[in-house]
Amino acid sequence: MSSYLECNARERIARVFDAGSFEEFLPPSARVVSPHLAQLDAPVSFDDGVIVGRARLDGKTVFGAAQEGGFMGGAVGEVHGAKLVGMLERAVAEQAHAVLLLLESGGVRLHEANAGLIAVSEVMRAILGVREAGIPVVVLIGGANGCFGGMGIAARCANAIVMSEEGRLAMSGPEVIETAHGVEEFDSRDRALVWRTTGGKHRYLMGDCQRLVADTVAAFRAAALAAIADAQGHAALTLADLEAEQAMLARRLERFGGESEPLQVWKRLGVPDPARIPMLDAEAFVGVADHYRAGAG
Repeated sequence: MSSYLECNARERIARVFDAGSFEEFLPPSARVVSPHLAQLDAPVSFDDGVIVGRARLDGKTVFGAAQEGGFMGGAVGEVHGAKLVGMLERAVAEQAHAVLLLLESGGVRLHEANAGLIAVSEVMRAILGVREAGIPVVVLIGGANGCFGGMGIAARCANAIVMSEEGRLAMSGPEVIETAHGVEEFDSRDRALVWRTTGGKHRYLMGDCQRLVADTVAAFRAAALAAIADAQGHAALTLADLEAEQAMLARRLERFGGESEPLQVWKRLGVPDPARIPMLDAEAFVGVADHYRAGAG
Protein backbone atom coordinates (compact mmCIF):
# COMPACT_ATOMS: atom_id res chain seq x y z
CA MET A 1 0.00 0.00 0.00
CA SER A 2 1.58 3.30 -1.08
CA SER A 3 -1.07 5.77 0.19
CA TYR A 4 -0.23 7.26 3.58
CA LEU A 5 -3.88 8.27 4.02
CA GLU A 6 -5.15 4.72 3.57
CA CYS A 7 -2.67 3.16 6.02
CA ASN A 8 -3.56 2.64 9.66
CA ALA A 9 -1.12 3.60 12.41
CA ARG A 10 0.71 0.27 12.49
CA GLU A 11 1.07 0.19 8.73
CA ARG A 12 2.54 3.70 8.76
CA ILE A 13 5.02 2.71 11.46
CA ALA A 14 6.08 -0.36 9.47
CA ARG A 15 6.57 1.59 6.23
CA VAL A 16 7.98 4.95 7.38
CA PHE A 17 10.75 3.51 9.58
CA ASP A 18 13.42 1.08 8.41
CA ALA A 19 11.85 -2.33 7.79
CA GLY A 20 11.60 -4.50 10.89
CA SER A 21 13.38 -1.97 13.13
CA PHE A 22 10.49 -0.74 15.28
CA GLU A 23 10.56 -1.83 18.95
CA GLU A 24 7.22 -1.03 20.57
CA PHE A 25 6.93 0.14 24.17
CA LEU A 26 3.77 -1.01 25.99
CA PRO A 27 2.38 -3.07 23.09
CA PRO A 28 -1.22 -4.35 23.07
CA SER A 29 -0.11 -7.49 24.90
CA ALA A 30 0.65 -5.30 27.94
CA ARG A 31 -3.04 -4.31 27.99
CA VAL A 32 -2.49 -0.84 29.42
CA VAL A 33 -5.92 0.67 28.79
CA SER A 34 -7.80 3.76 29.87
CA PRO A 35 -9.50 3.29 33.26
CA HIS A 36 -11.96 6.09 32.46
CA LEU A 37 -13.46 4.45 29.38
CA ALA A 38 -14.12 1.20 31.22
CA GLN A 39 -16.00 3.07 33.94
CA LEU A 40 -18.26 4.53 31.24
CA ASP A 41 -18.75 1.16 29.52
CA ALA A 42 -17.05 2.63 26.47
CA PRO A 43 -14.90 0.42 24.23
CA VAL A 44 -11.18 0.31 24.96
CA SER A 45 -8.14 -0.43 22.83
CA PHE A 46 -5.24 -2.42 24.23
CA ASP A 47 -2.77 0.20 22.94
CA ASP A 48 -5.14 3.08 23.84
CA GLY A 49 -4.99 4.38 20.30
CA VAL A 50 -1.29 5.22 20.12
CA ILE A 51 1.84 3.24 19.26
CA VAL A 52 5.15 4.39 20.76
CA GLY A 53 8.66 3.01 20.53
CA ARG A 54 12.20 3.06 19.20
CA ALA A 55 13.21 2.44 15.59
CA ARG A 56 15.78 3.19 12.97
CA LEU A 57 15.35 5.69 10.16
CA ASP A 58 17.92 5.50 7.40
CA GLY A 59 20.06 3.54 9.84
CA LYS A 60 19.92 6.08 12.68
CA THR A 61 18.20 5.50 16.03
CA VAL A 62 15.01 7.51 16.35
CA PHE A 63 11.96 7.41 18.58
CA GLY A 64 8.48 7.55 17.16
CA ALA A 65 4.75 7.47 17.78
CA ALA A 66 1.69 6.96 15.60
CA GLN A 67 -1.88 7.80 16.61
CA GLU A 68 -4.62 5.46 15.42
CA GLY A 69 -7.41 7.48 13.86
CA GLY A 70 -9.63 4.42 13.80
CA PHE A 71 -9.94 4.42 17.59
CA MET A 72 -11.96 7.40 18.84
CA GLY A 73 -10.53 9.51 16.05
CA GLY A 74 -7.08 9.39 17.61
CA ALA A 75 -8.37 11.40 20.56
CA VAL A 76 -6.08 11.83 23.57
CA GLY A 77 -6.84 10.47 27.03
CA GLU A 78 -4.76 9.97 30.15
CA VAL A 79 -2.99 6.74 29.13
CA HIS A 80 -2.65 7.82 25.49
CA GLY A 81 -0.93 11.04 26.58
CA ALA A 82 1.22 9.31 29.18
CA LYS A 83 2.57 6.93 26.53
CA LEU A 84 3.55 9.87 24.32
CA VAL A 85 5.21 11.70 27.21
CA GLY A 86 7.10 8.59 28.33
CA MET A 87 8.41 8.01 24.81
CA LEU A 88 9.52 11.64 24.47
CA GLU A 89 11.32 11.60 27.82
CA ARG A 90 13.02 8.32 26.96
CA ALA A 91 14.21 9.84 23.67
CA VAL A 92 16.02 12.49 25.70
CA ALA A 93 17.47 9.95 28.14
CA GLU A 94 18.85 7.86 25.27
CA GLN A 95 19.88 10.88 23.15
CA ALA A 96 18.02 9.78 20.05
CA HIS A 97 18.93 11.15 16.64
CA ALA A 98 15.39 12.48 16.22
CA VAL A 99 11.73 12.00 17.16
CA LEU A 100 9.05 11.41 14.55
CA LEU A 101 5.37 11.92 15.45
CA LEU A 102 2.77 10.49 13.06
CA LEU A 103 -0.23 12.45 14.30
CA GLU A 104 -3.90 11.85 13.53
CA SER A 105 -6.21 13.21 16.19
CA GLY A 106 -9.46 15.06 16.70
CA GLY A 107 -8.17 16.42 20.02
CA VAL A 108 -9.02 15.43 23.58
CA ARG A 109 -11.55 12.71 24.45
CA LEU A 110 -14.69 14.18 25.96
CA HIS A 111 -14.87 11.02 28.11
CA GLU A 112 -11.62 12.07 29.80
CA ALA A 113 -11.83 15.82 29.42
CA ASN A 114 -9.68 17.07 32.30
CA ALA A 115 -7.24 14.16 32.21
CA GLY A 116 -6.93 14.52 28.45
CA LEU A 117 -6.29 18.27 28.62
CA ILE A 118 -3.58 17.75 31.21
CA ALA A 119 -2.09 14.98 29.09
CA VAL A 120 -1.88 17.22 26.01
CA SER A 121 -0.19 19.98 28.00
CA GLU A 122 2.37 17.45 29.23
CA VAL A 123 2.96 16.29 25.65
CA MET A 124 3.69 19.90 24.63
CA ARG A 125 6.14 20.32 27.48
CA ALA A 126 7.83 17.04 26.61
CA ILE A 127 8.20 18.01 22.92
CA LEU A 128 9.90 21.24 23.95
CA GLY A 129 12.09 19.23 26.34
CA VAL A 130 13.22 17.01 23.46
CA ARG A 131 14.08 20.06 21.39
CA GLU A 132 15.95 21.64 24.32
CA ALA A 133 18.10 18.50 24.41
CA GLY A 134 19.10 19.22 20.81
CA ILE A 135 16.95 16.46 19.31
CA PRO A 136 14.80 17.43 16.29
CA VAL A 137 11.07 16.69 16.43
CA VAL A 138 9.23 16.26 13.13
CA VAL A 139 5.46 15.79 12.74
CA LEU A 140 3.75 14.00 9.85
CA ILE A 141 0.09 14.80 9.13
CA GLY A 142 -1.77 12.96 6.40
CA GLY A 143 -4.52 10.90 8.03
CA ALA A 144 -8.25 11.09 7.38
CA ASN A 145 -9.00 12.68 10.78
CA GLY A 146 -6.46 15.47 10.45
CA CYS A 147 -4.75 16.99 13.48
CA PHE A 148 -7.02 19.17 15.61
CA GLY A 149 -7.51 20.44 19.12
CA GLY A 150 -4.69 20.08 21.59
CA MET A 151 -2.68 17.92 19.23
CA GLY A 152 -2.92 20.66 16.62
CA ILE A 153 -1.16 22.93 19.11
CA ALA A 154 1.32 20.19 20.05
CA ALA A 155 2.20 19.74 16.37
CA ARG A 156 3.23 23.39 16.14
CA CYS A 157 5.67 22.82 19.01
CA ALA A 158 7.79 20.64 16.71
CA ASN A 159 10.71 21.75 14.57
CA ALA A 160 8.87 20.95 11.36
CA ILE A 161 5.53 19.70 10.06
CA VAL A 162 5.17 17.61 6.92
CA MET A 163 1.69 17.46 5.40
CA SER A 164 -0.05 16.06 2.36
CA GLU A 165 -2.84 17.91 0.58
CA GLU A 166 -5.22 15.44 2.23
CA GLY A 167 -3.96 16.26 5.72
CA ARG A 168 -5.63 18.92 7.84
CA LEU A 169 -4.30 21.02 10.70
CA ALA A 170 -6.15 23.46 12.98
CA MET A 171 -7.03 24.25 16.56
CA SER A 172 -10.79 23.80 16.23
CA GLY A 173 -12.41 21.35 13.83
CA PRO A 174 -15.05 22.51 11.32
CA GLU A 175 -17.94 20.95 13.29
CA VAL A 176 -16.78 22.67 16.48
CA ILE A 177 -16.64 26.07 14.79
CA GLU A 178 -20.07 25.57 13.21
CA THR A 179 -21.59 24.48 16.52
CA ALA A 180 -20.15 27.45 18.37
CA HIS A 181 -20.70 30.19 15.78
CA GLY A 182 -23.26 28.90 13.30
CA VAL A 183 -23.21 27.60 9.76
CA GLU A 184 -22.93 31.15 8.44
CA GLU A 185 -19.49 31.37 10.05
CA PHE A 186 -18.26 27.99 8.82
CA ASP A 187 -20.20 25.32 6.92
CA SER A 188 -18.64 22.01 7.95
CA ARG A 189 -20.47 20.23 5.11
CA ASP A 190 -18.65 22.32 2.50
CA ARG A 191 -15.72 19.95 1.99
CA ALA A 192 -13.96 22.24 -0.47
CA LEU A 193 -14.08 25.08 2.06
CA VAL A 194 -12.88 22.80 4.86
CA TRP A 195 -9.82 21.70 2.89
CA ARG A 196 -9.11 25.23 1.63
CA THR A 197 -9.09 26.40 5.26
CA THR A 198 -7.37 23.57 7.14
CA GLY A 199 -5.75 21.45 4.42
CA GLY A 200 -2.11 21.02 3.59
CA LYS A 201 -2.01 23.47 0.70
CA HIS A 202 -3.29 26.39 2.73
CA ARG A 203 -1.03 25.50 5.67
CA TYR A 204 1.97 25.39 3.36
CA LEU A 205 1.14 28.75 1.77
CA MET A 206 0.76 30.33 5.21
CA GLY A 207 4.00 28.82 6.51
CA ASP A 208 2.31 26.60 9.10
CA CYS A 209 3.88 23.48 7.63
CA GLN A 210 7.37 23.31 6.23
CA ARG A 211 6.93 20.60 3.57
CA LEU A 212 4.00 19.54 1.40
CA VAL A 213 4.18 16.07 -0.15
CA ALA A 214 2.12 13.71 -2.26
CA ASP A 215 0.00 11.13 -0.45
CA THR A 216 2.58 8.35 -0.46
CA VAL A 217 4.45 6.74 2.41
CA ALA A 218 7.70 7.11 0.45
CA ALA A 219 7.16 10.87 0.08
CA PHE A 220 6.48 11.29 3.80
CA ARG A 221 9.58 9.25 4.69
CA ALA A 222 11.82 11.27 2.36
CA ALA A 223 10.44 14.57 3.68
CA ALA A 224 10.93 13.43 7.28
CA LEU A 225 14.58 12.63 6.60
CA ALA A 226 15.10 16.03 4.96
CA ALA A 227 13.35 17.88 7.81
CA ILE A 228 15.46 16.09 10.43
CA ALA A 229 18.64 16.98 8.54
CA ASP A 230 17.56 20.64 8.33
CA ALA A 231 16.97 20.80 12.11
CA GLN A 232 20.21 19.14 13.21
CA GLY A 233 22.32 21.54 15.24
CA HIS A 234 19.55 24.01 15.97
CA ALA A 235 16.65 21.96 17.27
CA ALA A 236 16.10 23.95 20.48
CA LEU A 237 13.43 26.66 20.65
CA THR A 238 14.92 30.04 21.58
CA LEU A 239 13.45 33.31 22.81
CA ALA A 240 14.37 34.88 19.48
CA ASP A 241 12.39 32.15 17.70
CA LEU A 242 9.33 32.86 19.84
CA GLU A 243 9.57 36.61 19.31
CA ALA A 244 9.90 36.15 15.55
CA GLU A 245 6.89 33.82 15.50
CA GLN A 246 4.81 36.29 17.50
CA ALA A 247 5.75 39.13 15.18
CA MET A 248 4.86 36.99 12.15
CA LEU A 249 1.45 36.17 13.60
CA ALA A 250 0.78 39.85 14.33
CA ARG A 251 1.66 40.76 10.74
CA ARG A 252 -0.52 37.94 9.43
CA LEU A 253 -3.51 39.10 11.46
CA GLU A 254 -3.06 42.68 10.31
CA ARG A 255 -2.75 41.68 6.67
CA PHE A 256 -5.36 38.93 6.40
CA GLY A 257 -7.64 39.44 9.42
CA GLY A 258 -10.38 40.98 7.32
CA GLU A 259 -10.59 38.15 4.81
CA SER A 260 -13.38 35.60 5.11
CA GLU A 261 -11.93 32.62 3.26
CA PRO A 262 -8.59 31.25 1.95
CA LEU A 263 -9.12 32.16 -1.72
CA GLN A 264 -9.09 35.82 -0.66
CA VAL A 265 -5.91 35.27 1.36
CA TRP A 266 -4.22 33.56 -1.60
CA LYS A 267 -5.17 36.49 -3.80
CA ARG A 268 -3.67 38.92 -1.28
CA LEU A 269 -0.48 36.86 -1.37
CA GLY A 270 -0.32 37.53 -5.09
CA VAL A 271 -1.07 34.00 -6.23
CA PRO A 272 -2.29 34.17 -9.84
CA ASP A 273 -5.67 32.54 -10.45
CA PRO A 274 -6.19 31.37 -6.82
CA ALA A 275 -9.16 29.19 -7.79
CA ARG A 276 -6.78 26.99 -9.78
CA ILE A 277 -4.56 26.23 -6.77
CA PRO A 278 -6.73 23.47 -5.26
CA MET A 279 -6.59 21.53 -8.52
CA LEU A 280 -2.77 21.29 -8.73
CA ASP A 281 -0.96 18.17 -7.59
CA ALA A 282 1.50 18.53 -4.72
CA GLU A 283 4.63 19.01 -6.83
CA ALA A 284 3.06 21.57 -9.15
CA PHE A 285 1.50 23.39 -6.20
CA VAL A 286 4.81 23.69 -4.35
CA GLY A 287 6.39 25.05 -7.52
CA VAL A 288 3.83 27.87 -7.55
CA ALA A 289 3.52 28.39 -3.80
CA ASP A 290 7.24 28.83 -3.16
CA HIS A 291 7.12 32.10 -5.09
CA TYR A 292 4.45 33.52 -2.78
CA ARG A 293 4.44 31.77 0.62
CA ALA A 294 7.12 34.04 2.15
CA GLY A 295 4.59 36.85 1.86
CA ALA A 296 2.44 35.14 4.51
CA GLY A 297 4.84 36.39 7.15
